[in-house]
Amino acid sequence: MTSDQSASPDLPEPMPGSPLPPETGKPTKPEAQPKFTRAAALWSALIMGFLVLIVLLIFIAQNTTSAEFAFLGWHWTLPLGVAILGAAVAGGLLTVAAGTARIFQLRRAAKKNLKAALRS
Repeated sequence: MTSDQSASPDLPEPMPGSPLPPETGKPTKPEAQPKFTRAAALWSALIMGFLVLIVLLIFIAQNTTSAEFAFLGWHWTLPLGVAILGAAVAGGLLTVAAGTARIFQLRRAAKKNLKAALRS
């Protein structure tokens, strides 16, 4: 027991490191669920990325038949899986470029609006 006169004699003294706060004597409420952190998001994204890569490798391995392609007078042959994957990557890069341009446009407009609001 403690030498504190205000301590109740029927409540046990909390052990060091226990979840009982010394001022209330009531147990603290444990967190319902752990927080979702950036590291957890990164880990999940890496796992999903590796799964997508495995599926793409299987796709390319199963579509090895060569196909002829022609573009602006150029003629070449590629395995069909590689050609489709290349087209998908090119489409993704085009989407990223358009999204990046839009983000810069919105940031510029937001900066202008912020400066105008601070002046007035």
